[in-house]
Amino acid sequence: MKTSDFSYELPPELIAQHPSERRDASRLMTLNRATGEIGHYHFYDLPRFLCPGDCMILNNSRVIPARLLGQRQPGGGVSEILLLTERGDGVWECLVRPGRKLRPGTVVTFGNGELSAEILERLDNGNRLVKFTWDGIFLEVLERLGEMPLPPYIREKLRDRDRYQTVYAKINGSAAAPTAGLHFTEELLSEIRQRGVEIGSVTLHVGLGTFRPVREENPLDHEMHKEYCVVPSETAELVNRTRARGGRCVCVGTTSCRTLETWADDNGKLRSGADWTGIYIYPGYQFKVTDALVTNFHLPESTLLMLVSAFAGRERVLNAYREAVKERYRFFSFGDAMLLI
Repeated sequence: MKTSDFSYELPPELIAQHPSERRDASRLMTLNRATGEIGHYHFYDLPRFLCPGDCMILNNSRVIPARLLGQRQPGGGVSEILLLTERGDGVWECLVRPGRKLRPGTVVTFGNGELSAEILERLDNGNRLVKFTWDGIFLEVLERLGEMPLPPYIREKLRDRDRYQTVYAKINGSAAAPTAGLHFTEELLSEIRQRGVEIGSVTLHVGLGTFRPVREENPLDHEMHKEYCVVPSETAELVNRTRARGGRCVCVGTTSCRTLETWADDNGKLRSGADWTGIYIYPGYQFKVTDALVTNFHLPESTLLMLVSAFAGRERVLNAYREAVKERYRFFSFGDAMLLI
């Protein structure tokens, strides 16, 4: 297995630069894992593929406006700090620009000085530990001063920051959206419940490592990023109850899938818990509790494309991607969706 085995040709104009006008009006490709059969629908058609007795698991993590633009003090130039992981006591692991100017001891201020940041330490991976000081409530300050940290392939400015947030987002902590969930509306979720499908939640705070390409020729040499995830007891009970009676566990997004697979045992039983996960899923992996997967179209040579290939077969997935290119589907975070069943 080589990283190049997960490559495909994508015309740049198919990279979605903005969300669809209506969340559930995105297109939906279905892929049958057993036969390779492909279907073309819209996301509002999703309920027709769900059965009474199934359960659907959503990632309720909420994206924080983690991109901060400020000025180095005293009287320095513009600097960017991107919050990645909270370390406690106002300290965050961050990405910074320009890195050569932001050495330990440097102070950056934001707004009218209501938020300031001191660079504490440069880490081995090039990130910085940054100590923030502020007046009031930190997340409220971020809401005023921060911007949504959109992926690097999105060049257009986001007009409505709520469109980079799922309608069911609750728990602050992600640096990027769990994008498969962006297609859902409250009305669609209600319709799914009315079909007899129970809905549960997990939390995985998405890190920017999700966009990091695999650079090693052998994908097994890739070091997987770690993200914090939680499976509540009621979600574990829901998944176990559903599968015991013959229903399917439908994961919305690779983040929900990775969370469940982290906390499932080899007998297909899901445990509740909270911890960091660095689970790396690629072809050959035996899925424990994921029976169907809703996901977007992923970057070439990415760990997410490897996960999808592990779930539905590399050749079938790449054939579906070629079909998506031919049919002019929209790709990546603001793009269209797939249902793997």
